[in-house]
Amino acid sequence: MSASAALMAAAEGGVIGDGRTGANLALAAGVLGLALARLATTRAGRRISTGNPRTGGMAAIAMGVIGTVLAALHLATADGGPGTGNGLVGAVVAVPLGLGALLLGRRAVTRSAARTGPPRG
Repeated sequence: MSASAALMAAAEGGVIGDGRTGANLALAAGVLGLALARLATTRAGRRISTGNPRTGGMAAIAMGVIGTVLAALHLATADGGPGTGNGLVGAVVAVPLGLGALLLGRRAVTRSAARTGPPRG
């Protein structure tokens, strides 16, 4: 199964449930991305960090992109309108969550790069 086919199956709900499954998957990816971005930005602001904020920021960016793409695919393939049980409202909520994770992850990456400075050669 190719990556595009897997994303399309996940957005449509796949074989495991109703139409809300794709929206719930997109929501989970967006919330996880926001949580990772929050952890990365708070670690980037501390003097003594317990982890690598760049890695956390990159993970948040990846989860934000995945959540946004899944939500957009679900919006494109959903039948009916809001209130029909197809998860359309969940997908609409998942788009800003994914974009927020993307932007906060980018902020964590740029803050960690500014803290370390330019590479010395």
